[in-house]
Amino acid sequence: MRRALLASILTLALGGCAMPSWVPFVGGGSAKAPEPAKPLVTAAVPLRPTAPANPPAPDEKVTDRVLAVVNNDAITLSDLQEAIAVYQYENRDRAPAPVNELAPQFLTRMIDNRLQIQEAEREKIIIDDAEIEEELADRLTKMNVKSRADFDSMLKAQGLSIDAVKRRISDEIRRNRVVGRKVRLRVSVTEAEVTQYLEANRAKLETGLTYHARHILILPDAGASDTAWENARIRADLVRSHLLQGGDFAELAKQNSQDATARDGGDLGTLKRGELAQDIEAQILRLAPGEVSLPYRSALGYHIFRLESKDSLEGEGLGRVKAQIREILFREKFDARYDAWIKEIKQRAIIDVRLDGQL
Repeated sequence: MRRALLASILTLALGGCAMPSWVPFVGGGSAKAPEPAKPLVTAAVPLRPTAPANPPAPDEKVTDRVLAVVNNDAITLSDLQEAIAVYQYENRDRAPAPVNELAPQFLTRMIDNRLQIQEAEREKIIIDDAEIEEELADRLTKMNVKSRADFDSMLKAQGLSIDAVKRRISDEIRRNRVVGRKVRLRVSVTEAEVTQYLEANRAKLETGLTYHARHILILPDAGASDTAWENARIRADLVRSHLLQGGDFAELAKQNSQDATARDGGDLGTLKRGELAQDIEAQILRLAPGEVSLPYRSALGYHIFRLESKDSLEGEGLGRVKAQIREILFREKFDARYDAWIKEIKQRAIIDVRLDGQL
Protein backbone atom coordinates (compact mmCIF):
# COMPACT_ATOMS: atom_id res chain seq x y z
CA MET A 1 0.00 0.00 0.00
CA ARG A 2 2.83 2.36 0.94
CA ARG A 3 4.68 1.61 -2.34
CA ALA A 4 1.55 2.35 -4.33
CA LEU A 5 1.05 5.60 -2.44
CA LEU A 6 4.63 6.68 -3.04
CA ALA A 7 4.18 5.94 -6.74
CA SER A 8 1.11 8.17 -6.77
CA ILE A 9 3.05 10.93 -5.03
CA LEU A 10 5.91 10.65 -7.51
CA THR A 11 3.50 10.78 -10.42
CA LEU A 12 1.70 13.79 -8.96
CA ALA A 13 4.90 15.69 -8.21
CA LEU A 14 7.17 14.73 -11.10
CA GLY A 15 5.02 13.38 -13.90
CA GLY A 16 5.72 16.23 -16.29
CA CYS A 17 5.10 14.18 -19.41
CA ALA A 18 2.60 11.77 -17.98
CA MET A 19 -0.72 12.03 -19.80
CA PRO A 20 -3.96 11.09 -18.01
CA SER A 21 -6.36 8.65 -19.64
CA TRP A 22 -9.15 10.39 -21.52
CA VAL A 23 -12.72 9.52 -22.36
CA PRO A 24 -14.06 11.62 -25.23
CA PHE A 25 -17.35 13.50 -25.23
CA VAL A 26 -17.77 13.55 -21.47
CA GLY A 27 -19.42 16.65 -20.08
CA GLY A 28 -19.19 18.55 -23.33
CA GLY A 29 -15.57 19.55 -22.79
CA SER A 30 -15.62 21.12 -19.34
CA ALA A 31 -12.60 22.88 -17.95
CA LYS A 32 -11.61 19.84 -15.92
CA ALA A 33 -11.93 17.33 -18.78
CA PRO A 34 -8.48 15.77 -19.24
CA GLU A 35 -6.54 16.01 -22.45
CA PRO A 36 -6.19 13.02 -24.78
CA ALA A 37 -3.63 10.33 -24.22
CA LYS A 38 -1.38 10.44 -27.24
CA PRO A 39 0.76 7.48 -28.35
CA LEU A 40 4.10 7.30 -26.58
CA VAL A 41 6.12 6.99 -29.76
CA THR A 42 6.03 10.24 -31.68
CA ALA A 43 7.78 11.68 -34.68
CA ALA A 44 11.11 13.41 -34.33
CA VAL A 45 10.85 16.99 -33.15
CA PRO A 46 11.13 19.30 -36.17
CA LEU A 47 13.24 22.42 -36.15
CA ARG A 48 11.69 25.60 -37.39
CA PRO A 49 13.24 26.27 -40.83
CA THR A 50 13.88 29.91 -39.93
CA ALA A 51 15.37 29.14 -36.52
CA PRO A 52 18.50 31.18 -35.89
CA ALA A 53 21.88 29.48 -35.76
CA ASN A 54 22.19 30.50 -32.11
CA PRO A 55 18.83 29.99 -30.40
CA PRO A 56 17.93 32.01 -27.30
CA ALA A 57 19.99 31.04 -24.30
CA PRO A 58 18.13 29.38 -21.44
CA ASP A 59 17.58 31.06 -18.13
CA GLU A 60 20.87 31.61 -16.35
CA LYS A 61 19.36 30.02 -13.26
CA VAL A 62 19.36 26.69 -15.07
CA THR A 63 22.61 24.98 -14.11
CA ASP A 64 21.37 21.55 -15.18
CA ARG A 65 22.24 20.17 -18.60
CA VAL A 66 19.81 21.57 -21.17
CA LEU A 67 18.38 18.98 -23.56
CA ALA A 68 16.00 21.23 -25.47
CA VAL A 69 15.01 24.86 -25.70
CA VAL A 70 11.38 25.55 -26.58
CA ASN A 71 11.24 29.21 -27.53
CA ASN A 72 12.81 30.70 -24.38
CA ASP A 73 11.97 27.75 -22.15
CA ALA A 74 14.55 25.09 -21.28
CA ILE A 75 13.95 21.38 -20.69
CA THR A 76 16.75 19.96 -18.60
CA LEU A 77 18.26 16.56 -18.06
CA SER A 78 16.78 16.36 -14.56
CA ASP A 79 13.28 17.10 -15.98
CA LEU A 80 13.64 14.19 -18.37
CA GLN A 81 15.16 11.83 -15.81
CA GLU A 82 12.34 12.53 -13.37
CA ALA A 83 9.68 11.81 -15.99
CA ILE A 84 11.37 8.57 -17.04
CA ALA A 85 11.84 7.54 -13.40
CA VAL A 86 8.12 7.93 -12.75
CA TYR A 87 7.27 5.92 -15.88
CA GLN A 88 9.68 3.12 -14.92
CA TYR A 89 8.34 3.00 -11.37
CA GLU A 90 4.74 2.79 -12.60
CA ASN A 91 5.71 0.02 -15.03
CA ARG A 92 8.13 -1.81 -12.75
CA ASP A 93 6.34 -5.14 -13.33
CA ARG A 94 7.25 -5.04 -17.03
CA ALA A 95 10.58 -5.62 -18.68
CA PRO A 96 12.51 -2.34 -18.29
CA ALA A 97 13.20 -0.35 -21.43
CA PRO A 98 16.67 1.20 -21.77
CA VAL A 99 16.70 4.85 -20.73
CA ASN A 100 18.42 5.90 -23.96
CA GLU A 101 15.50 4.39 -25.94
CA LEU A 102 12.90 6.16 -23.82
CA ALA A 103 14.64 9.53 -23.79
CA PRO A 104 13.78 10.74 -27.34
CA GLN A 105 10.15 9.71 -26.95
CA PHE A 106 9.76 11.40 -23.59
CA LEU A 107 11.59 14.51 -24.70
CA THR A 108 9.23 14.87 -27.67
CA ARG A 109 6.27 14.54 -25.32
CA MET A 110 7.73 17.09 -22.93
CA ILE A 111 8.28 19.54 -25.79
CA ASP A 112 4.63 19.12 -26.82
CA ASN A 113 3.53 19.77 -23.26
CA ARG A 114 5.76 22.81 -22.92
CA LEU A 115 4.36 24.25 -26.14
CA GLN A 116 0.83 23.80 -24.81
CA ILE A 117 1.72 25.60 -21.58
CA GLN A 118 3.11 28.47 -23.63
CA GLU A 119 -0.09 28.56 -25.70
CA ALA A 120 -2.08 28.72 -22.47
CA GLU A 121 0.04 31.69 -21.41
CA ARG A 122 -0.64 33.43 -24.74
CA GLU A 123 -4.35 32.78 -24.21
CA LYS A 124 -3.97 34.36 -20.75
CA ILE A 125 -5.33 31.24 -19.06
CA ILE A 126 -4.76 31.73 -15.35
CA ILE A 127 -5.45 29.10 -12.70
CA ASP A 128 -6.14 30.55 -9.29
CA ASP A 129 -5.04 29.02 -6.01
CA ALA A 130 -8.56 27.90 -5.13
CA GLU A 131 -8.76 25.70 -8.24
CA ILE A 132 -5.38 24.15 -7.51
CA GLU A 133 -6.32 23.45 -3.90
CA GLU A 134 -9.61 21.90 -4.96
CA GLU A 135 -7.89 19.62 -7.48
CA LEU A 136 -5.18 18.68 -5.00
CA ALA A 137 -7.77 17.83 -2.34
CA ASP A 138 -9.64 15.65 -4.84
CA ARG A 139 -6.47 13.77 -5.74
CA LEU A 140 -5.50 13.24 -2.12
CA THR A 141 -8.94 11.78 -1.48
CA LYS A 142 -8.48 9.37 -4.38
CA MET A 143 -5.02 8.47 -3.04
CA ASN A 144 -6.65 7.77 0.34
CA VAL A 145 -4.35 10.21 2.14
CA LYS A 146 -5.89 10.91 5.53
CA SER A 147 -4.67 14.46 6.01
CA ARG A 148 -2.71 17.24 4.35
CA ALA A 149 -0.08 16.94 7.06
CA ASP A 150 0.46 13.27 6.16
CA PHE A 151 0.89 14.23 2.53
CA ASP A 152 3.38 16.99 3.38
CA SER A 153 5.39 14.49 5.44
CA MET A 154 5.44 12.00 2.57
CA LEU A 155 6.61 14.68 0.16
CA LYS A 156 9.36 15.74 2.53
CA ALA A 157 10.50 12.13 2.89
CA GLN A 158 10.84 11.95 -0.90
CA GLY A 159 12.71 15.22 -1.10
CA LEU A 160 9.82 16.93 -2.87
CA SER A 161 7.97 20.18 -2.23
CA ILE A 162 4.29 21.05 -2.18
CA ASP A 163 5.06 23.97 -4.49
CA ALA A 164 6.31 21.53 -7.15
CA VAL A 165 3.11 19.50 -6.84
CA LYS A 166 0.94 22.60 -7.16
CA ARG A 167 2.92 23.77 -10.18
CA ARG A 168 2.36 20.42 -11.91
CA ILE A 169 -1.36 20.58 -11.18
CA SER A 170 -1.59 24.15 -12.46
CA ASP A 171 0.24 23.22 -15.67
CA GLU A 172 -2.01 20.22 -16.22
CA ILE A 173 -5.19 22.26 -15.77
CA ARG A 174 -3.88 24.95 -18.10
CA ARG A 175 -2.99 22.38 -20.76
CA ASN A 176 -6.42 20.81 -20.49
CA ARG A 177 -8.08 24.20 -20.74
CA VAL A 178 -6.14 25.38 -23.78
CA VAL A 179 -6.77 22.04 -25.50
CA GLY A 180 -10.44 22.57 -24.74
CA ARG A 181 -10.41 25.98 -26.40
CA LYS A 182 -8.26 25.13 -29.40
CA VAL A 183 -9.41 21.58 -30.08
CA ARG A 184 -12.33 20.13 -28.12
CA LEU A 185 -14.76 23.02 -28.56
CA ARG A 186 -14.09 23.01 -32.31
CA VAL A 187 -15.05 19.36 -32.79
CA SER A 188 -18.63 18.20 -33.26
CA VAL A 189 -20.40 15.07 -34.48
CA THR A 190 -23.72 15.29 -36.29
CA GLU A 191 -26.60 12.83 -36.14
CA ALA A 192 -26.19 12.28 -39.89
CA GLU A 193 -22.57 11.20 -39.35
CA VAL A 194 -23.63 8.78 -36.61
CA THR A 195 -26.33 7.27 -38.85
CA GLN A 196 -23.93 6.96 -41.78
CA TYR A 197 -21.37 5.15 -39.61
CA LEU A 198 -24.09 2.87 -38.22
CA GLU A 199 -25.28 1.78 -41.64
CA ALA A 200 -21.76 1.30 -43.01
CA ASN A 201 -20.73 -0.83 -40.01
CA ARG A 202 -24.01 -2.50 -39.02
CA ALA A 203 -22.75 -6.05 -39.55
CA LYS A 204 -19.66 -5.42 -37.44
CA LEU A 205 -21.65 -3.69 -34.71
CA GLU A 206 -24.10 -6.58 -34.54
CA THR A 207 -21.29 -9.13 -34.06
CA GLY A 208 -21.19 -8.68 -30.31
CA LEU A 209 -24.97 -8.90 -29.87
CA THR A 210 -26.45 -12.03 -28.29
CA TYR A 211 -29.51 -14.19 -28.85
CA HIS A 212 -31.20 -17.16 -27.17
CA ALA A 213 -32.76 -20.00 -29.18
CA ARG A 214 -34.05 -23.58 -28.99
CA HIS A 215 -33.56 -26.33 -31.52
CA ILE A 216 -35.02 -29.67 -32.63
CA LEU A 217 -33.06 -31.93 -35.00
CA ILE A 218 -34.72 -34.68 -37.00
CA LEU A 219 -32.19 -37.06 -38.60
CA PRO A 220 -32.86 -39.24 -41.65
CA ASP A 221 -32.76 -43.00 -41.09
CA ALA A 222 -29.56 -44.94 -41.69
CA GLY A 223 -28.43 -44.92 -45.28
CA ALA A 224 -29.77 -41.41 -45.86
CA SER A 225 -31.61 -42.39 -49.01
CA ASP A 226 -34.06 -40.05 -50.68
CA THR A 227 -36.85 -41.92 -48.95
CA ALA A 228 -35.14 -41.51 -45.57
CA TRP A 229 -34.76 -37.76 -46.12
CA GLU A 230 -38.41 -37.46 -47.16
CA ASN A 231 -39.52 -39.33 -44.03
CA ALA A 232 -37.38 -36.98 -41.91
CA ARG A 233 -39.01 -33.96 -43.56
CA ILE A 234 -42.49 -35.35 -42.87
CA ARG A 235 -41.62 -35.95 -39.20
CA ALA A 236 -40.23 -32.42 -38.93
CA ASP A 237 -43.43 -30.99 -40.44
CA LEU A 238 -45.52 -32.92 -37.92
CA VAL A 239 -43.42 -31.65 -35.00
CA ARG A 240 -43.76 -28.09 -36.26
CA SER A 241 -47.55 -28.52 -36.56
CA HIS A 242 -47.69 -29.56 -32.90
CA LEU A 243 -45.67 -26.49 -31.98
CA LEU A 244 -47.97 -24.18 -33.93
CA GLN A 245 -50.94 -25.72 -32.15
CA GLY A 246 -49.46 -24.73 -28.79
CA GLY A 247 -47.24 -27.70 -28.05
CA ASP A 248 -44.43 -27.17 -25.54
CA PHE A 249 -41.15 -26.80 -27.42
CA ALA A 250 -39.01 -28.21 -24.60
CA GLU A 251 -41.17 -31.35 -24.27
CA LEU A 252 -41.34 -31.93 -28.02
CA ALA A 253 -37.56 -31.49 -28.22
CA LYS A 254 -37.05 -34.12 -25.51
CA GLN A 255 -39.38 -36.51 -27.35
CA ASN A 256 -38.27 -35.96 -30.93
CA SER A 257 -34.90 -34.21 -31.21
CA GLN A 258 -31.84 -36.28 -32.00
CA ASP A 259 -29.46 -33.51 -31.01
CA ALA A 260 -27.37 -33.47 -27.81
CA THR A 261 -29.48 -30.56 -26.56
CA ALA A 262 -32.64 -32.71 -26.45
CA ARG A 263 -32.30 -33.45 -22.72
CA ASP A 264 -32.24 -29.68 -22.10
CA GLY A 265 -35.41 -29.14 -24.09
CA GLY A 266 -33.43 -28.14 -27.18
CA ASP A 267 -31.99 -25.11 -25.38
CA LEU A 268 -28.98 -23.70 -27.24
CA GLY A 269 -28.40 -21.15 -24.51
CA THR A 270 -27.28 -17.57 -25.05
CA LEU A 271 -25.08 -17.25 -28.10
CA LYS A 272 -23.06 -14.45 -29.61
CA ARG A 273 -23.54 -13.77 -33.26
CA GLY A 274 -20.97 -15.69 -35.25
CA GLU A 275 -20.75 -18.69 -32.90
CA LEU A 276 -22.93 -20.98 -35.05
CA ALA A 277 -22.56 -21.87 -38.70
CA GLN A 278 -23.60 -18.94 -40.84
CA ASP A 279 -26.51 -20.74 -42.55
CA ILE A 280 -27.90 -22.00 -39.22
CA GLU A 281 -27.57 -18.61 -37.57
CA ALA A 282 -29.29 -16.92 -40.51
CA GLN A 283 -32.32 -19.20 -40.04
CA ILE A 284 -32.53 -18.30 -36.35
CA LEU A 285 -31.99 -14.56 -36.60
CA ARG A 286 -34.61 -14.03 -39.28
CA LEU A 287 -37.24 -15.10 -36.72
CA ALA A 288 -39.08 -12.79 -34.37
CA PRO A 289 -38.92 -13.69 -30.66
CA GLY A 290 -41.30 -16.59 -30.01
CA GLU A 291 -41.53 -17.53 -33.70
CA VAL A 292 -40.89 -21.10 -34.91
CA SER A 293 -38.98 -21.69 -38.14
CA LEU A 294 -39.90 -23.87 -41.07
CA PRO A 295 -37.95 -27.14 -41.14
CA TYR A 296 -34.50 -26.33 -42.51
CA ARG A 297 -32.42 -29.03 -44.19
CA SER A 298 -28.69 -29.12 -43.49
CA ALA A 299 -26.10 -31.82 -44.13
CA LEU A 300 -27.19 -33.43 -40.83
CA GLY A 301 -30.95 -33.44 -41.10
CA TYR A 302 -33.96 -31.15 -40.63
CA HIS A 303 -33.80 -28.41 -38.04
CA ILE A 304 -36.62 -26.57 -36.32
CA PHE A 305 -35.67 -23.43 -34.42
CA ARG A 306 -37.50 -21.13 -32.06
CA LEU A 307 -36.03 -17.76 -31.19
CA GLU A 308 -36.48 -16.96 -27.51
CA SER A 309 -34.94 -13.49 -27.55
CA LYS A 310 -32.26 -11.43 -29.28
CA ASP A 311 -30.42 -8.18 -28.81
CA SER A 312 -30.82 -5.77 -31.69
CA LEU A 313 -29.85 -2.32 -32.84
CA GLU A 314 -33.22 -0.98 -31.79
CA GLY A 315 -34.68 0.82 -28.79
CA GLU A 316 -32.27 1.10 -25.84
CA GLY A 317 -29.71 -1.06 -27.64
CA LEU A 318 -29.68 1.36 -30.56
CA GLY A 319 -29.27 4.30 -28.20
CA ARG A 320 -26.24 2.68 -26.54
CA VAL A 321 -24.65 1.85 -29.89
CA LYS A 322 -25.20 5.38 -31.17
CA ALA A 323 -23.54 6.79 -28.06
CA GLN A 324 -20.54 4.54 -28.69
CA ILE A 325 -20.41 5.61 -32.34
CA ARG A 326 -20.55 9.24 -31.32
CA GLU A 327 -17.56 8.69 -29.03
CA ILE A 328 -15.64 6.90 -31.78
CA LEU A 329 -16.25 9.68 -34.30
CA PHE A 330 -15.53 12.39 -31.74
CA ARG A 331 -12.22 10.74 -30.83
CA GLU A 332 -11.22 10.43 -34.50
CA LYS A 333 -11.97 14.09 -35.17
CA PHE A 334 -10.40 15.18 -31.89
CA ASP A 335 -7.16 13.31 -32.58
CA ALA A 336 -6.92 14.69 -36.10
CA ARG A 337 -7.50 18.27 -34.94
CA TYR A 338 -5.18 17.86 -31.96
CA ASP A 339 -2.37 16.58 -34.21
CA ALA A 340 -2.93 19.46 -36.64
CA TRP A 341 -2.86 21.97 -33.79
CA ILE A 342 0.36 20.56 -32.32
CA LYS A 343 1.94 20.66 -35.79
CA GLU A 344 0.84 24.27 -36.21
CA ILE A 345 2.31 25.51 -32.92
CA LYS A 346 5.53 23.61 -33.58
CA GLN A 347 5.89 25.26 -36.97
CA ARG A 348 5.83 28.74 -35.45
CA ALA A 349 8.03 27.83 -32.49
CA ILE A 350 11.80 27.91 -32.15
CA ILE A 351 12.80 24.46 -30.96
CA ASP A 352 16.42 23.51 -30.43
CA VAL A 353 16.94 19.86 -29.46
CA ARG A 354 20.30 19.13 -27.88
CA LEU A 355 19.80 15.49 -26.97
CA ASP A 356 22.65 13.53 -28.56
CA GLY A 357 21.39 10.07 -27.64
CA GLN A 358 23.44 9.72 -24.47
CA LEU A 359 22.18 10.84 -21.06
